[in-house]
Amino acid sequence: MDSIGEMDIFSNSQNGGTLTNVSHNSGTSSSSTSSRYENQKRRDWNTFGQYLKNHRPPLALSRCSGAHVLEFLRYLDQFGKTKVHTPICPFYGHPNPPAPCPCPLRQAWGSLDALIGRLRAAFEENGGKPEANPFGARAVRLYLREVRDLQSKARGISYEKKKRKRPPPQQIPSLQLQVPPPPPGAS
Repeated sequence: MDSIGEMDIFSNSQNGGTLTNVSHNSGTSSSSTSSRYENQKRRDWNTFGQYLKNHRPPLALSRCSGAHVLEFLRYLDQFGKTKVHTPICPFYGHPNPPAPCPCPLRQAWGSLDALIGRLRAAFEENGGKPEANPFGARAVRLYLREVRDLQSKARGISYEKKKRKRPPPQQIPSLQLQVPPPPPGAS
């Protein structure tokens, strides 16, 4: 994966064009055995880098803020596949509308939330400091919460936090002193 410094050079290129998913070889043999998550994280990172490159004016990652991340998320909405009903739609709040409607297609909240999680991790893996991570900015967290609440109401779906399965409490064997029985014939 690209480091922060390499990403700055990459994102300052003057080459225009449309947003495409560019992949870069990391030069390690582990890339062939990467998990699905790692592959997706790399693709997301490269896509965000391409977005910065195509930004007008081109934007260096080191100058990227939470506002730029929000701009990226709003840009991605045009490729969404989730119907989000507007308050004036007769199907507002219905999870399974009986007929089509002209409401917009958006990125699903869960997809955006997972994307931000992967980009947040990729930023730090590529040399970014956690306190300077634009993907962890307060504005991004508030935006995701707003999208979640809006989609929950519009689609009639409750997004509740998944409860972690806690392992059953382990039994700590109590220390019991076992007194050996008196020897036979002792009184």
